[in-house]
Amino acid sequence: MNFENQAPRPFTRSSSQRMLGGVCAGLAEYFNVDLNLVRAGAVLAAFVTGGTAVLLYLALWMIVPEN
Repeated sequence: MNFENQAPRPFTRSSSQRMLGGVCAGLAEYFNVDLNLVRAGAVLAAFVTGGTAVLLYLALWMIVPEN
């Protein structure tokens, strides 16, 4: 495989499949996984980390550009 000519894909928030900020939908598109799986993981991470994942989500919402 030749990786020299492939430009990296930009990570962007989704504007079409968003519930709040589109961060989970953007992650699902970027990694090509099911959106519901990413959302369930985000909710689980919010409970397991005691809310730190919510702060990370909010930071990504502000930093990551929308497509």
